[in-house]
This record gives sequence, C-alpha cells and structure tokens, in this order.
Amino acid sequence: MVMVLALLVSGIVVLLVLLGLFVFGLRRRLIQRSGGTFDCSLRWDITEPAADPPGKGWVYGVSRYSGDRIEWFRVFSYAYRPRRVLERDAIEVLERRAPHGDEELALLSDAVVLRCSLRGTLLELAMSEDALTGFLAWLEAAPPGQRVNVA
Repeated sequence: MVMVLALLVSGIVVLLVLLGLFVFGLRRRLIQRSGGTFDCSLRWDITEPAADPPGKGWVYGVSRYSGDRIEWFRVFSYAYRPRRVLERDAIEVLERRAPHGDEELALLSDAVVLRCSLRGTLLELAMSEDALTGFLAWLEAAPPGQRVNVA
C-alpha cells in the first residue's frame, strides 16, 4: 500500500514538472508568434561604475518589437505580460561595449552590451550582433519629429 502511494505521488510530481515545462515552451511560442523577437539579457537600474561591472544582475529574456516600444519578457517566468516596456523616444544609448570579466559567463557567447538611459534610469541590454543591428535600426527609424538617441 505504501509503495503504491509512493508511486502515485512520484507520478504526480513528474506530471507537474512536465506540465510546467510545457507551459514555459507554450508561453515562449505565444510571445514569438507575432514575430519581431530577439534574445536580450537585461540589467536594470545600474549604479556601479562602468569601468569594472560585475557579472551580477543580468536576467535572461526575450524582447519583442511592438510599434514604438520594446516589450521585454523574462524567460523563466509564467507571466504573459512583459516585465519591462522600453519606449523608443525615451531610450538613449550611452555606450556600446563587449562583456567584461564575469559578464562573459553570465551572457550569451556573442553578446554585445549597450548601456542605456530610460527616463533617468540606467540599464544595460545584452544581445547578439544581429539583434543589435536591428535594435539600432529600429531606434533610428523613429517617426519625424521624435528625437533619436543613438551614441
């Protein structure tokens, strides 16, 4: 009797883990369904000097273009709503650099880091070279009359 109960509980745990993994995959598929997505790590509200940033604070995510804004979603989350929204006319690119020190371990291998300002909040975005090209083109494609803040 105890053995049957243990097998039943184990089966339920395995089923719940598989269901959780399925929901992660389904969520990502739904986010990417409308197109215009790219892998993008984010570090929000930077306070340390740019000379020697540690590899801490990076969160892996997926970004999606949505008109004049970028919606950023955490990869390891069940939420369907974006965690951050970056509006084109509020983003100012301050610096472009390669990952330093521990950041090389925290980010994807081909990542380029952009230090940006968003209404006074410093943040960093890390993305591939191809995604960076698209991101900068999107920034520069602002409608007439909007300011473009690309360093």
